[in-house]
Formats: sequence, structure tokens, C-alpha cells
Amino acid sequence: MKKRSGFTVMCRLIGLVKPLTGYMILAICMGLIGHLCASFITILGGYAVLCLLGFDTPFSVGAVFSCALIFALLRAVLRYGEQACNHFIAFKLLALIRDQVFRALRKLCPAKLEGRDKGDLINIITSDIELLEVFYAHTISPAAIAFFFTIIMCLFIGSFHWQLGLLALAAYLMVGVVIPLIISKVSGDTGLKFRTLSGDLSGFVLDGMRGLSETIQYGQGEKRLAEMNARTDALSAEEEKMKRISGRNTAITNTVILLCDLAMLFLSGSLYFQGAVGFDGVLIPTIALFSSFGPAVALAALGSTLQNTFAAGNRVLDILDESPVTEEITGKEQVRFNGAAAEHVTFAYGDEVILKDVSADFAQHQIVGIVGKSGSGKSTLLKLLMRFWNVRQGEVKISDTNVNNINTVNLRDMESFVTQETHLFHDSIRNNLRIAKLDATDEEIEEACKKASVHDFIMTLPQGYDTLVGELGDTLSGGEGQRLGLARAFLHDAPFVLLDEPTSNLDSLNEAVILKSLKEEQADKTIVLVSHRQSTMRIADTVYSVEHGRVS
Repeated sequence: MKKRSGFTVMCRLIGLVKPLTGYMILAICMGLIGHLCASFITILGGYAVLCLLGFDTPFSVGAVFSCALIFALLRAVLRYGEQACNHFIAFKLLALIRDQVFRALRKLCPAKLEGRDKGDLINIITSDIELLEVFYAHTISPAAIAFFFTIIMCLFIGSFHWQLGLLALAAYLMVGVVIPLIISKVSGDTGLKFRTLSGDLSGFVLDGMRGLSETIQYGQGEKRLAEMNARTDALSAEEEKMKRISGRNTAITNTVILLCDLAMLFLSGSLYFQGAVGFDGVLIPTIALFSSFGPAVALAALGSTLQNTFAAGNRVLDILDESPVTEEITGKEQVRFNGAAAEHVTFAYGDEVILKDVSADFAQHQIVGIVGKSGSGKSTLLKLLMRFWNVRQGEVKISDTNVNNINTVNLRDMESFVTQETHLFHDSIRNNLRIAKLDATDEEIEEACKKASVHDFIMTLPQGYDTLVGELGDTLSGGEGQRLGLARAFLHDAPFVLLDEPTSNLDSLNEAVILKSLKEEQADKTIVLVSHRQSTMRIADTVYSVEHGRVS
């Protein structure tokens, strides 16, 4: 994880507000006027006291109460308007950020997401992004409001005597700037630790839920529970630190406010006895300072809470800034499939060489088999044909064109890829199949399922194709899920079909039906079969053997 400074994260997050600048300016204006109304209600009370004591004031008692009523109503309306704007900005931006994160994840997938903790990713997409609401709804406009409010109030208080204005400025800076910076410094990376531990715990829980049957089977429940409790305790300890820092922040802020109020009272009183100000110069500046710490206090409270928010922002920016292994390709001429080839391909995961100087030809209308021991690189070769990874040396070509020069959408349209594990969404069978072709008719779906030898099984279900598939496909057997994956490939109807162990979970009868369908598809398709089964390899026109990263 890249560690960025809080200032860097803040600047990056503020940059995302650009599309909603108008709403932000409106929120700042309403908030500023609203806070001024709130403060001047109290200040007007001071002028009412002066009127009752017989001092000359710019307002009559009636005017004071009329203005106070107007300010109170304005304060209510403007406060509502400010919050409405801020939350509109916040939730609109959260939607935009989620969209950007999903786009980034699509680009990173599958290469950069293989082996990535899915629970941690879910935590980033949900709770981390949700935490940014604090920044957009309760940080940017309050900071701007505090800045302009401070200038106006310092000028107002300073109009009685420059020393009073200088003291007010020092008080606002102490509460709104110095204390938050000190608290932020003291907090260190507590927020980042908390968000990281939260993501780890989410990943552990998700992993435990997916492996619940194995945990029960091997009697590891108590061990997993103890580990979960330990992780929860560690997370609670970090949260306790954050709460303690927040409480200390509040106590320090309130103490400083009290001391500043007393300082204003003593300084104005001293100036009064020196004859530098009148009685109004004591009462009004003191009341004005008493009633005007709202914006500064809002900033002070952010000193501890923003640590958690910036930590969440840092984790989100990690996703947005990460470079994909293979970039999306656009702007190239469309390519029609007429064969594929791997030419002297060398590929490695990090320093581990998987394929070395591999060459293979996948001619049009041919079934090509690939055999070899587990870990020899068979599945990796299929992923290179899909351009999930880039080769280190050599070339992978489709229609005699390097896959790096083919539009990504064009390449995906030409290929169907069935992996060893078929992922099924928590949705109906029909919708699970339709992701291969969104506009597929019911007849096309049924025809694909017949080719995959799964139509008869589906028709035995209570709701047929509308039957819901359990989460992660748990309601289906491995063979049934595998046949649905094959049905997707048939429905996609691509000219280049890549099948990784397509019959590993099937009985001989279903295997025979599927192999017959594949043989019939050979007329207008090129099919690559990776399998350990000799029976599957019998339909292949050409068989390559992969051993120790080499092809024979």
C-alpha cells in the first residue's frame, strides 16, 4: 500500500469535487451567512442590553428583536440549505468514486486481482468509500466557511480596537488550525491501521463463510473463532485509541475556548480602564467571541476523525492509481478471426518462468488439445491467448495480428473462455447464462444448454430457467455448474473457444454429449481443449504436450 501524506490525500479528494463546484460554492455561501446570523443573534442581545442600560447604540430595542427574529429564521433555512447541498455533493461524489473504482477494478482484473483478498476489496468499495462522506459533507465547506467567517469576525471585533481583533484571530487559529494539526500529528497512522485491520477482518470473515463446511468437517471451528476474536480485539484496540484521541481533542478544544474567552474579557476590560474603548467595547467583542467559535470548533473536531477518513481515502486512491497489467486497447481496425498462434512465447509470474520459448498453432476449424502435468503452464497459455497477461518474449497472434494491436472488445468478442471453476451469481439460471449474450432469446439459451447437456436437468427444477442459483453456486453440483459454464460459451458463439478442463466434473454420458456438440461446432470454430482425460483428447485434431514450460 502506498502511504500518502494527509495533505496529498486531501488535495486529491478535493480535486474530485470539480464537477460540482457550483453546488460547493452555494453551500459555502449559505453556511457562511447562516453562521453569521447565528453569531449576530447573540451580538444583537448585547446591543439590547446596552439599549436597556441607556447607552447610545445603532439599533433600537424593537429593531434588535426584529433583526434577531429574521436572523433566526434565516439561520434555520440556510442551515438546511447548506446541509442539503453538502450531502448532495457527498453522495453524488460517492457514486462517482464507486463508478471510478469499479472501472479501475475492471482494468486491473484478472491479473492484478488474482490472489487479492476479496474481503478487503469489498471493505474498500463499501465502508472506505462511505467514510469519504465525512470529508465531502462535513470538511470542505466547513473549512472554507471557517476561513471567511474568521476574517469577518476579526474585522468586526477589531473595529472596537485592533488588539481585540488580533486576539480574536489568535483564538480562531488556535482552535481551528493549531489544535487539529497537533491532534493529527499525535494520531499518527492510527486511522490507516484501523482501516487495514478492518479490511483484514472482513476478508477473514468472508473466507470463513466460504469455507464453513471444511471448517466443520475438520473440527477447526474453535480455532477459527479464536482467530476471529483476536482480530476483532486488535481492531477494537485501535478504535479505542481513536476514541481516546477524539475525547482528548474535545477536552483540549473546550479548555482553549474558555481561556480565549477569559482573555478577551480581561483584555477588553483593561482597554476600558485605559480609556481606549467604551463599555460597548467590552461587552460586544466578548459576546461576539463567545458566540463565534462554531466554525472553528467544527474544524477542531476533524483533527481526529479525518485520520480515519484520510486512511480510507488513501486505500481508495491505491485502487485508482494502480496500473493494470494489460491496458484497454481501442482505436484499432476490427479483426476477423481466421486462426491463432503462439510464437516463441516466454512468460513468467515474477521471477518464476512458467512458459519458455513455446510455439503452437491453432488453425481455423480445428480442435487443438493441450495436455501436461498440473502447473506445467497449460492454463497460463490460455490466459495469454485471452491477453489477461502480456508475454515476456515472443508473440501471441489472432488472425496473424499481435493481440496487443487488437481492440480489447474485439478480442473478447472473438473468444469464449471457460475456466476450471465456473462462477455463478446469486441470480436466476437464465440471467446467469445471459451474461454471455445480453440480448439472447429464450430459444438461444435453451439451444446452448442442450449442447452443454444441461437443459434436461434445468427442466426438472421447480422454476426451470427462472430457478435461483445459490450464492457462489452452492445449490448446484460441480458438474452442473461446469455445464452451465459451457452453455455460456456456446451462447457467446465466439469463433475461438478456449476450454480449461471442461469435462473434469462430468460423468462419461454427459462428457460424450458435450464432446459431440464440440465436434459439431468445429465446422465454424477453432476449439482449444486443456484436459487430463484421454477420452476428451480423442476428438482433438492436434495435441500439444506441455512439460516444464515447453511444448512438444
